[in-house]
Amino acid sequence: MQTKTKRFKARKRTFRSLTGLSVEKFNTLYKELVPLYEESEKKRLKKPKRQREPGGGRKKELVLEDQLMMLLMYYRLYISQEFLGILFNLHNCNVSRQINYLHPLLAKIFRIPTRKIKLSEVELTEAELIEFFVDATEQQIQRPKHSQKHYYSGKKKKHTLKNQIVTDSKGKIRSVTKSTPGKKHDKKLFDETKLKLPKQVELTGDLGYYGVNQMNLPHKKPKGKQLTQIEKQFNKELSRRRITIEHTFGKMKIYQILSQRFRYPLSKHTIIFKNIAGLHNLMFA
Repeated sequence: MQTKTKRFKARKRTFRSLTGLSVEKFNTLYKELVPLYEESEKKRLKKPKRQREPGGGRKKELVLEDQLMMLLMYYRLYISQEFLGILFNLHNCNVSRQINYLHPLLAKIFRIPTRKIKLSEVELTEAELIEFFVDATEQQIQRPKHSQKHYYSGKKKKHTLKNQIVTDSKGKIRSVTKSTPGKKHDKKLFDETKLKLPKQVELTGDLGYYGVNQMNLPHKKPKGKQLTQIEKQFNKELSRRRITIEHTFGKMKIYQILSQRFRYPLSKHTIIFKNIAGLHNLMFA
């Protein structure tokens, strides 16, 4: 029996528009997922408090390949789980169950750190100084029932969650912070993250990090004065290099789950954001 995924693979452009990945990158991800999924299933079936014998209980109605495609379609299109259920012939409860099952498995594949960034041996030998870029992005959330002021972003005039990322000059995401309420300032988020960078790394940010020591920052216009021509040229060159991280955010937000108002439980935002970062690295880095 031909699965839905195999039918879509025959139409490569459609497949990429639905999942955000090329067929080749999807196959790579699927091969890495299979052993993790099988190991997770073994643990699930051998839980000490499990009352049914292995093989008993509700069976999953989709093969793993279709489960992965359904998850990627959810990330990419952010359609309702009821609609996904119609597409894959599942009840929306089963859609939610299978999506939630795969979130942590993808996170094990991508393993993007929060604080400690390491360089490969090749990177350590190729250059004496490497420039990384840091910035934060916000996503609107539904107005929370509690601690509304905590999540209200004065910049966006909305209730938001904020994440900070670090990228290299090629746009590869090297670090992602945990999701934090949007009220928190970029500099405070950076200070609390306590990034650990190799000695060869030079960090570049924008004026949101004004006051951070040992970071390349643009010149701030003095009150009542103008920047010199040299300072303007410096800022222009810095912006030209920093555009890499802005492009990274743009590519991540083709996944509508990060672009639209976040409707999922807030506790899931960090793992979903990190998974999208991993998908970005798989596709573009």
